Amino acid sequence: MKVRSCYFFAAMLGLLVSCKVNPFTGKKVLNFYPNSQVFPMAFAEYDEFLGQNNVLKDNAEAKMITKVGQRISSAAERWLNANGYPGYLKDYQWEYNLVKDATVNAWCMPGGKIVFYTGILPICDGETGVAVVMGHEVAHALADHGAQRMSAGTLQQIGAVAGNIAIQDPQSRNMFNQAYGIGSSVGVMLPFSRSHETEADRIGLQIMAIAGYNPDEAAALWRRMKEKAGGQAPAEFLSTHPSNDTRIQNLTAWAPQAKEEAKKFGVTSFQ
Repeated sequence: MKVRSCYFFAAMLGLLVSCKVNPFTGKKVLNFYPNSQVFPMAFAEYDEFLGQNNVLKDNAEAKMITKVGQRISSAAERWLNANGYPGYLKDYQWEYNLVKDATVNAWCMPGGKIVFYTGILPICDGETGVAVVMGHEVAHALADHGAQRMSAGTLQQIGAVAGNIAIQDPQSRNMFNQAYGIGSSVGVMLPFSRSHETEADRIGLQIMAIAGYNPDEAAALWRRMKEKAGGQAPAEFLSTHPSNDTRIQNLTAWAPQAKEEAKKFGVTSFQ
């Protein structure tokens, strides 16, 4: 079996199992792991993480994280209900925690389990900046990006196994493994991840606006992030995330559209 055949096999399997629809884009997505399988695992891992880290509960910043998270997830539910997806969030268990850690990051696990590190708060520079990051993380949960990554990883493994079974010559098999590893990562998995980040940026911008937060702040946040990075970032094609410049350009272009979407829900002024 040629390398091309292995990619074709993986692609065809992907098409067969791409049966879920992203409600925000209307597009079919690669996801063959049901919430009933993914969410319990994510919830258990989240609880384990919280038990091993310094979670801040009673200070003003922790309360702000929870407040913003509730506003954003409520806005998402309003949008889903208004657009024909009632009950979409029935299995979600939203939780928002602030962890004392200098890392400039925030993340979300499937089912709505979100963590902010204190290190990202100076970049957020206030509640509206927190809403930018929160909208992005909530969007990852809404779009099932975690399950999609699991699905893509499974297909990547299937392609590797198929190639190793089909190629009998050890030297050719080694060449295949090297080419497949680099090709499937740089050519498939990394672009797949960047597409998720871009999608979460756009969805997050929309729901933060519906929640009453100014979507113009998103580009401003990424300008601060760029300044913090000081130009130290990998080339975009080797990264899991779009470049800061790409994000700034996209978010600036999408902000007026987010405001128009918010108008449909009676939101015309922003915090």
